[in-house]
This record gives sequence, C-alpha cells and structure tokens, in this order.
Amino acid sequence: MTSSEKLIHASTLARTRQARFAGRRRVNRVALALSLAAMAFGVFWLVWILWETLRLGLGGLSLSLFTQMTPPPGEAGGLLNAIAGSALMVGLATAIGAPLGIMAGVYLAEYGKGGPLAATVRFVNDILLSAPSIVIGLFVYAVVVARFKSFSGWAGVLALALIVVPVVIRTTENMLALVPPALREAAYALGTPQWKVISRITLRAARSGVITGVLLAVARIAGETAPLLFTALNNQFWNADLAKPMASLPVTIFKFAMSPYQNWQQLAWAAVFLITAAVLALNIIARVLTRQK
Repeated sequence: MTSSEKLIHASTLARTRQARFAGRRRVNRVALALSLAAMAFGVFWLVWILWETLRLGLGGLSLSLFTQMTPPPGEAGGLLNAIAGSALMVGLATAIGAPLGIMAGVYLAEYGKGGPLAATVRFVNDILLSAPSIVIGLFVYAVVVARFKSFSGWAGVLALALIVVPVVIRTTENMLALVPPALREAAYALGTPQWKVISRITLRAARSGVITGVLLAVARIAGETAPLLFTALNNQFWNADLAKPMASLPVTIFKFAMSPYQNWQQLAWAAVFLITAAVLALNIIARVLTRQK
C-alpha cells in the first residue's frame, strides 16, 4: 500500500469514526432529553400536589384544630379525636409490629439463612408486602370484627401491625446482610456466643438501617385508610377506649372530603397537611439515619 493510499484510508477511517461519534452524541442527547422530560413530568405532579396541600391545608390550621372534636356539618370544630386516635393506633401498631419484624428479620439473616423454614417465611413475607392494605383490612374484619360483632380500635391496631411487620422484616434482614462478615468472625474467634454477637455487634452495626425501616413502616401506616374503614371505623366523639370504634385522620379525610359541607372539606385538607408533614418528617429522619450509617 502506497503512502497516498494510506492517507486516503486513514482519512476515510477518521470520517467514519467522526460519523459514529456524532451519531452517538445525537442518541445521547435524545436519551437525555427524554430522561429530563420524564423527570419533569413526575416532579410537576409532585410539586402540584404539595402546592395544593399547602394552599388548602394551611388555611385550615388553627388552635381549635388541636383542641376541639370533629364537628357536625356547618359548625366550627377541630380534629383532636382523630389526631389522638391516629397517634394511639399507629403507636401501638408500631410497638407490636416492630419488635416482631425485627426478631423475624434477625432469624432470617442470622439463623435460618438457606433453611426451608426461612424460605417459607420469606415467601409469606413477600406476599404480605405486595398485598393491598384493603386485603389485610378485610382479613382482620372477618377474623376480629365479624366474630366479636363490633368495630374497635384494637382491630385497627392489629390491621396496622400486620402492615408494619413485613416492612420491618425485609429492612432488618437486608441491613443485617450488609454487616461485614469479618465482624462476626472476629467475635466468634473470641468465643462470643451467637446471641451476644447478634445483640451487641450485628444489630448495633445495622442499628440506623433498622430504625430507618421502622420509621418507613410508620410513615406507611400513618396514611392507611382502607384497613381502618373495616376495623376501627370512625367516631365523632372523644374516645380512648380501644374496645370501641375510634376516629383516625385517614378515615376522617375520606369522610369529610367526600361531603358537600365546606367546614368538613376545610378540615379534611388540614388533616391532609398534617399527615403529609408527618410523613415527610419521618422520611427526612430516615434519610439522615441512612447517611449516618
């Protein structure tokens, strides 16, 4: 091959590479534009929802919201009974579901691992994670409410606890799996019993992740309506007896937002703002804990 032919070949090869590079840049620009458009589409709806929640919810905030009961149509009132009912049921459901979920997650990560029982528990847990919350509400209704012929706060607590458990199980197992095996091996080499290794080393190392899972579970059940419609129902009056129907913010929102009464609709938006603010705060705390980990 002569020198001129080599130059022609090199020039042709360079033009081919430039054309390919230009084509890749065009594809990259199109993909980037589509990605930005998809992101903007999602952010647009999120910002709109938050804006409407702030615009309509802040207008309903007042001292009476936290000191008065839910009112009849056309009268002034607040959400004290609904706020207290939600706090009580969510708190008890977390107190029941979180320890069970953590213990089950520890078993799956530390004891069961590849055993048949662990595989069965994971399978059932995945079903509970993916099941709609209304299915859990119907289950508790059939087992508790229909059998005792009464709606109650305890039934609502049980339904919410059944939602908490699978979330905490999955998070705990995943967080314990991230703990370096070298920590366990070093403890075992010193003759430490397994229960001490788990309680004092692995759980401490995964503590922030486990707490994050619990907070995310609380954030999820804080806004659940369907399970409470079939279990705790609602109550227009103050009630601290869990054996009776109990008010909650999600059910109050459902009832008031669907009504034609302006005062109820305003209270519904105020309740939406309270739940949104609480869930946002829990998610921020969870992210901070995750970063600290």
